[in-house]
Amino acid sequence: MRLRSEPCETNPDTGRRLRSVCVVVSSPLTMKWFLVDHIAALSRAYRVECVANCGDPAWLRQRGIEVPLVDVRIEREPSPSRDLRALWTLQRYFRRNRFDVVHSVTPKAGLLAMTAAALARVPVRMHTFTGQVWANRTGLRRAMLKALDTWLASMATHILVDSESQRAFLLREGVVPAGKSRVLGHGSLNGVDIERFRPNEEVRTEMRSRLHVPSSAVAFLYLGRLKRDKGVPDLALAFSQLAQVHEDAYLFIVGPDEDDIGTDIRRACGRCVSRLRLHDYTDNPEQWLAACDVLCLPSYREGFGSAIIDAASAGLPAIGSRIYGITDAIDEGVTGLLHNCGDVNELAGKMQILAGDKELRRSLGRAARERAHRYYAKGAVTGALLEFYAQTLRAGEAT
Repeated sequence: MRLRSEPCETNPDTGRRLRSVCVVVSSPLTMKWFLVDHIAALSRAYRVECVANCGDPAWLRQRGIEVPLVDVRIEREPSPSRDLRALWTLQRYFRRNRFDVVHSVTPKAGLLAMTAAALARVPVRMHTFTGQVWANRTGLRRAMLKALDTWLASMATHILVDSESQRAFLLREGVVPAGKSRVLGHGSLNGVDIERFRPNEEVRTEMRSRLHVPSSAVAFLYLGRLKRDKGVPDLALAFSQLAQVHEDAYLFIVGPDEDDIGTDIRRACGRCVSRLRLHDYTDNPEQWLAACDVLCLPSYREGFGSAIIDAASAGLPAIGSRIYGITDAIDEGVTGLLHNCGDVNELAGKMQILAGDKELRRSLGRAARERAHRYYAKGAVTGALLEFYAQTLRAGEAT
């Protein structure tokens, strides 16, 4: 990467130095899915640069956001040599550019960026927690991963958490101090685009025709990365139970197969595999939501459950596991149903309840849509983040 020192820019309205912000993630997909609107809004108030493991420095500009994107090899898998090289590169970059704020999202990016920013003496060091990979681990691996998150939090000056129940978990585990952590608004990393995610009968009809799914069928959807700890195999097993009782039930599973579990999913569906629709990554999740009736997220760990809010905006109820993060996204009995994590039989039972009660699906979906619009509209979530930045930087000026 090319290190550079930007000229000191001033705000044309106030004549004061324009504050500078660096947003750091591991993968550009994190920016694409969750941060693009935040970055665009921040760039209208601050001088913003972004860092990601990305070979295309024009990626953001191609999307109409005039923000530099710097490639630093922050890799998800641990590698002492590569991680130390990335740490050294980030430290030099932060020091050279004299950022007022470094803000990281995702675990590896946070660990390296917060440590490098502390070494470079960046005054405001923010990290957003969006779930803990160690939450459902045990033994030494859990202890090691938890220790890394604790170190990350100690290097940050401000901690944001994208759900209240996740923050409560982090406080109980002693990872973050109460006075340095907070949840903005009602939670969520990015909110929901209520214009994009909405009921659409025309798309529903077209998608079902393309997928060879009857218009009267009840379709359940999983939308996200295909991983074992997201509970996708559990969902397939639960569907195999449901499908034997409800001949009009279908299951859509949509997302990149990161754990190579496609064969296991098909096997778990058993004799009902003909009613499974397995699809890779999509740039049009709103179309899949329009085509289905219920979203399912039987995850073993989750920061918030953004797919649940997207589905809610589209007028869909959700079934999710009773874990931190998901309990914030689903108002149990009002916008969806919860089941005990890992309990396939209970998950199948909740699916049977909604499969057999169209009016309940509709009432839960209406309430879910109203709640999503009231608390999680994207503009409100971005506005809360901008206000937090402004308050934090004002407080820094006063000290």
